[in-house]
Amino acid sequence: MKYRIFGKTGVKISEIGLGTWQLGGSDWGDVSEKDALAILHKSVEMGVNFIDTADVYGMGRSERLIGKFLKETKETVYVATKLGRREWIENKGWPAKFTEKMVERDVVDSLKNLGVESIFLQQWHCIPTEMLKNGEPFELLEKFKKKGLIQHWGCSIESIEEGLICMEHPGCESLQVIYNIFRQKVSGHLLPVAKQKNIGILARVPLASGLLTGKFKKGHKFPEKDHRNYNADGTAFNVGETFAGVPFDKGIEFVEKIKEILKPSQEIPMAQMALRWILDHDEVSSVIPGATKIEQAISNIKASSIPSLSHSVHTQLEQLYKTEIEPYIRGKY
Repeated sequence: MKYRIFGKTGVKISEIGLGTWQLGGSDWGDVSEKDALAILHKSVEMGVNFIDTADVYGMGRSERLIGKFLKETKETVYVATKLGRREWIENKGWPAKFTEKMVERDVVDSLKNLGVESIFLQQWHCIPTEMLKNGEPFELLEKFKKKGLIQHWGCSIESIEEGLICMEHPGCESLQVIYNIFRQKVSGHLLPVAKQKNIGILARVPLASGLLTGKFKKGHKFPEKDHRNYNADGTAFNVGETFAGVPFDKGIEFVEKIKEILKPSQEIPMAQMALRWILDHDEVSSVIPGATKIEQAISNIKASSIPSLSHSVHTQLEQLYKTEIEPYIRGKY
């Protein structure tokens, strides 16, 4: 495992981290506690020291499982969580504004779930653009940073515009953004600014909800409670969070063309090469793929040790994106 400096925090984090939406057990099918803990332990054994979660992943289940894991491990692990969408779920819509009382409740609950005294990284969880524009959410996190309940803060965002807004605040230390071979606009419009401002970048949805593993065929049916079933067209939340906003069947067609460029093998499968594509952009601090099986976690981690993709491969993938993929991207971008 290789490590990168996480922006202004100065902390070295693993360039392959672990996303834990799936450990909530509500949007990716069932993941047992035993399997979840096995994935966490194996990941850290193999060098992962950065884990991303959120208070709404299973309404606290993901955080609580990580909290249990933290008690079982002696390794140093940096845990990032997120807040804000709990209010959206409970109110069946966004509040008029976030208050200090709301933030305090969410932060304290995450501290209890994780079993820690201070949150390494607290992030706003894809809140509305207008809220980011007025700057109040940033000031709220600054208050809890001064209280010592959080050490660093950043934002999980849905668009490049939102990322640019967040980076204007001097206290912002990281951005979490959908970034993969299907969503390449980030490369030219967001990453250079982040590098200039020394903002850590966390790449989420790196495998486009599994599409970029190359393992699915047209007509594949996902379980009823899997977001790849109920949110395939953005019915429940931002469609970009599911298959990176690409219509599933069209995505399958693109994957076949990507395979022709990447030429994956049994030794280096497509998933690892898709993660490598992201890692080849040194502005990225960590890629945070999820895993519902321990084998997936192991494979993802190996992307850190495979060679960089060639300039020719990057050029061909960029051309494919610009000429064919980009028009089919849906959702805020």
